[in-house]
Amino acid sequence: MPLPSPSNRTLKHTRRVICEGYKREDGLWDIEAHLIDTKTFSMDFRDRDNGVIPAGEPLHGMSIRITVDMDLNILDAVACMDYTPFNCCKNIAGAYQKLVGLQIASGFTRKTKELFAGVKGCTHLLELLGPLGTTAFQATHQEREVQEQYYKAENNPPPMLNTCHTLASDGPIVQEYWPAHYSLLPAEVINTDDIPENPI
Repeated sequence: MPLPSPSNRTLKHTRRVICEGYKREDGLWDIEAHLIDTKTFSMDFRDRDNGVIPAGEPLHGMSIRITVDMDLNILDAVACMDYTPFNCCKNIAGAYQKLVGLQIASGFTRKTKELFAGVKGCTHLLELLGPLGTTAFQATHQEREVQEQYYKAENNPPPMLNTCHTLASDGPIVQEYWPAHYSLLPAEVINTDDIPENPI
């Protein structure tokens, strides 16, 4: 069902986030996230190259690419900042090499906040890391189907367990697909920082 009809209004700001997952010839995966912010009016930014950001030109235009293996270990990472409100914003792009060596799994969100929150990073690049992780799961999911049998074992809970309402351990979906992990007890409330990105 679509959103209800809105009141009369005027568009001022648009944010576009696009995430894409690519399988490489060498068996690794490139996962890319792009963020673009535009305004419908001009803005005066003296530190921008031309001093003015015309209507429709990105205020923010930035991207992150990570390379992962099938276990979602990050083997390479690069960030670029093509459009920023201030030229010095671009100085932080190299910090995102610190993603190398992390695994997209439980605790990933918390770790990225430790690495890049506040003055240690860019707010907008940090925001991209959540959908970037989700896209890594989504892109590799079909080829990880063999692991579905692995998760049916009682001592191997699937990483998406209790990550959303539908995948609650006391719900009908878990009962049907992963009966070894189904519980009549209410699903445990867990720290949202530790929730891995949902691959479904």
